[in-house]
Amino acid sequence: MSVERTTAAGGMETSYGFRRVGAGDKQSLVNDVFHKVANRYDLMNDLMSGGLHRLWKDAMVAWLNPPKRSGWKVLDVAGGTGDIAFRIIEASHRHAHATVLDINGSMLEVGRDRAEKKNLQENTDFVEANAEALPFEDDIFDAYTIAFGIRNVPRIDVALSEAFRVLRRGGRFLCLEFSEVDMPLLDKAYEAWSFNAIPRIGRAVTGDGEPYSYLVESIRKFPNQQNFAAMITRAGFDRVTFRNYSGGIAALHSGWKL
Repeated sequence: MSVERTTAAGGMETSYGFRRVGAGDKQSLVNDVFHKVANRYDLMNDLMSGGLHRLWKDAMVAWLNPPKRSGWKVLDVAGGTGDIAFRIIEASHRHAHATVLDINGSMLEVGRDRAEKKNLQENTDFVEANAEALPFEDDIFDAYTIAFGIRNVPRIDVALSEAFRVLRRGGRFLCLEFSEVDMPLLDKAYEAWSFNAIPRIGRAVTGDGEPYSYLVESIRKFPNQQNFAAMITRAGFDRVTFRNYSGGIAALHSGWKL
């Protein structure tokens, strides 16, 4: 059991939280987690961020700044519930088209129901597929977004390569993810909250604390901001930058296919 962060060299593919698992075993374990939490996804993120994930997602969409014209297409990966896709569509004044891709059918069902309630069916497609093997042709999307999902992908380098492949020249990659806190005292307080409070609250609210333990541990294992930026650059992206939110509790990485 290792609590050290992985680096740009890899390691997340055999890391299920702090447990080391066999190559190929992680995906099914992660799927089980999200089948369990699909109907309480917003609650999960509220618990893990103190509600701040809503502000971070708004900031992500603001930085993306989708154009207010028809024909612009975004692929939102690991976004089954539609949380990011719906924000992007509304920010474009309902001109953008979002393809929501997720490997977990339970999450996608939540997203489809929400799209109907928001009357956004014509602006959205929902696709059940793996981020490591996108079922799309090359060079067809104007933007690729992923929020709080990349750390659950076993082979992150493969997913980043796939993101680069499906983007058009001039396309934008944006990834919002929990990251490494860079403020003294806040890092200790956040870690104590994460490992002690979140699984207990998750157990009290949902009856099962195990998914929340995994999610907290996966945050601690994910590469820090600089290492993840190096992975994005290695996948072929240019002008790779990141912004920290709330002292680094979350980070938003950006890259361009130029």
